[in-house]
Amino acid sequence: MPTAVIGAGPYGLATAAWLSTEGVSRRVFGEPMECWRANMPDGMYLKSVPAASCISAPESGYGLGDFRSARGRGPVGDRYPIPVEEMIAYGQWFQERRVPELERGRVRTVSRVDGRFGVTLDSGEEFLAENVVMATGLVPFAHEPAELAGPLPAELVSHTSRHHDLGPFSGRRIAVLGAGQSALESAALLREAGALPTVIARAAFVAFGGPPDTDRPCDRPRRVRIVKPGSPLGPGWSLLACAHGAGAIRRLPRGLRLRLLHNVLGPSGAWWLRDRVDDRIPVLCGRTVRSVEAEGGVVRLGVTDAEGRAETVRADHLLLATGYRVDIDRLGLLAPELRREIETFRGAPRLSSGFESSVPGLFFTGLAAAPTFGPVLRFVAGTGFAARRLAGAVAAGTRARP
Repeated sequence: MPTAVIGAGPYGLATAAWLSTEGVSRRVFGEPMECWRANMPDGMYLKSVPAASCISAPESGYGLGDFRSARGRGPVGDRYPIPVEEMIAYGQWFQERRVPELERGRVRTVSRVDGRFGVTLDSGEEFLAENVVMATGLVPFAHEPAELAGPLPAELVSHTSRHHDLGPFSGRRIAVLGAGQSALESAALLREAGALPTVIARAAFVAFGGPPDTDRPCDRPRRVRIVKPGSPLGPGWSLLACAHGAGAIRRLPRGLRLRLLHNVLGPSGAWWLRDRVDDRIPVLCGRTVRSVEAEGGVVRLGVTDAEGRAETVRADHLLLATGYRVDIDRLGLLAPELRREIETFRGAPRLSSGFESSVPGLFFTGLAAAPTFGPVLRFVAGTGFAARRLAGAVAAGTRARP
């Protein structure tokens, strides 16, 4: 029986590539880079630098630089913001060359059948799988606070992940809630599409990262590298530890792990975004939303500042840049009885060192594994650690079972 890999984004593709070297029979499902194509806005750039945006493969020759070379483009360094369109094309190139067996069909349901997994496709095909790897990406976990989204009609409120094209917002007042990259870049793209965005943030100020000192970390002065060593997540000892210590992070107390996940690389904008936001877009900092209601086809937000002064913000639409929160109950393709078997903490699956859940043979990778292994699993840079370790655990478990 095969191992079913569900998802064809960076984590699903990397997992499939590493499983191939373990001799594991596998079936891989999904549209390549579908989340990136359908749920990220046109004109977006990655916050990660090129060196940290390579999908892992067990052999050399499949990195972002290799893709650029194959397309006749020159090398780029840390000062090059990657357009989302280039990342999508890279992922498709990786899939065509390293995971050609990908099946474009969708998985409808996964259930337990006599200690194995029954997988049903949209085509109606059913088969048994020895293992299932869930690599379904960010979108199922888009977080819309009930106190904000709940009171409003669906046409007046949405999460940033729902919008590939921001053009339809042209000429409309958009309240963007959040202070991170998603909020700030969405606001910039909205303005450039002819909309009238206003950013509302609880943070006392909006932060932007500084530009890299050089295009390559090794070109930084030795003294600077000692004080702030380079890592896939950026310069600094704490980021270095999170980037390379995911296995150790799993052993930390759960509360500490979650604090690391939320606080390391907290809300901020990329350095190249500052000029598109400062003095161009109204940003209301230190604001807490106290009430939200629909009023004559518009959104009426009651907010207070840090000193408790109240004000009202009216908008034609509320855009929630409120991030993502892992909750296994939102993975509807897992049968309810299977979801109930999965041990969780605060909605996230409890995972072994090999990414296996409490249900033998059911694995989670990508964002779903970040509460266990830390913030590197939020980024493409985590595909190397995750795919290598997960593939090894699948192979070892498969060999051990009768």
